[in-house]
Amino acid sequence: MSTLPPLREVIARHGLTASKALGQNFLLDGQLLARIAAIPGDLTDAEVLEIGPGPGGLTRALLQAGARVTAIERDRRCLPALAELEAAFPGRLRVIEGDALAIDHRALFETAPHIVANLPYNIGTALAIGWLSAEWLPWWRSLTLMFQREVADRIVAPAGGDAYGRLAVLAQWRSTARIAMPVHRSAFTPPPKVMSAVVAIQPVPAPEGVRLAALEALTGAAFGQRRKMLRQSLKGVPGALAACAAVGVDETRRAETVSVAEWVALARALG
Repeated sequence: MSTLPPLREVIARHGLTASKALGQNFLLDGQLLARIAAIPGDLTDAEVLEIGPGPGGLTRALLQAGARVTAIERDRRCLPALAELEAAFPGRLRVIEGDALAIDHRALFETAPHIVANLPYNIGTALAIGWLSAEWLPWWRSLTLMFQREVADRIVAPAGGDAYGRLAVLAQWRSTARIAMPVHRSAFTPPPKVMSAVVAIQPVPAPEGVRLAALEALTGAAFGQRRKMLRQSLKGVPGALAACAAVGVDETRRAETVSVAEWVALARALG
């Protein structure tokens, strides 16, 4: 909306600074924010959940893209700036003050929302794990999430490298995950010490006959001792070594060499 003041002016007027304790880093580049808001696709009249909107940079980009936004913000200092956006986009923005980790996100929506967020660094991984562990197909339509680049790489990692682990398996066994765009540290105020990236995740139907609990038990044990052979790391999981034999996974391999498809096959055999 052309009548909106520049974000820097809003931040200065409300005396806002990014809180290190809350893991905040503000994005102010309108063109960059519009590109992030475009990643999920057409948002015209779509419901969107945003976590940690801060002064509302991404929020305004989502609203300008046509979305109806529910934003959860813990930092009370940011509420007046968000109230200005509520007034500028009547009936399109709902701001909920509270801790995103303590709120039942699903209960806020009657239809499946997109989740789009520049996640606070200190809770981003925990939130993503919660969304990826939902009943499937999940209550959300897509995830478009900003992470530290290291975390983003762990989510999309293929088998065989150090970045590949439990988070990659959780993200990839029943969804597709890709790096949608890298974001340089200089784009933030203040600039963090690390680079960032936006990850786009789309749910797909879950493989039949596989329980998340079985997959978590296997990957938890194996990646918890990732330098050991499976015959050692999985011996504490009842039936795991028999599952290896049943599906043809050599128990002398290590966890990071086992593909997502092989973990799914092991979980199905264990299940």
